[in-house]
Amino acid sequence: MEGFGWILSIILGAIAGWIAEKLMGSDHSLLMNIILGIVGALLGNWLFRALLGTTAGGLIGQLIVAVIGACILIWLGRLIRGRA
Repeated sequence: MEGFGWILSIILGAIAGWIAEKLMGSDHSLLMNIILGIVGALLGNWLFRALLGTTAGGLIGQLIVAVIGACILIWLGRLIRGRA
C-alpha cells in the first residue's frame, strides 16, 4: 500500500480483511480483519512484484491485491491448523 497514509491503510486493510473473511467463510474480529488486510496487502504486493514485475496501482487495485493476499493468509492459517 505504497503512498497511502496510516489511516487509509487501516481502513483499506479492514475492508480487505472483511472481504477476504466473507470469501473464505471465516469469522474474525475487526482487529484481525485489519491485520489480515494490511499483512495481506504486503504479501500480495510482494507476490505480484515477484511474479509479474509490477503491482496494481490506485485504491481499487490495492484493495484487490490486499484481498488476494488476505485470502492466501487465511488459507495458509487453515493449512497449518489442519482445516484446509
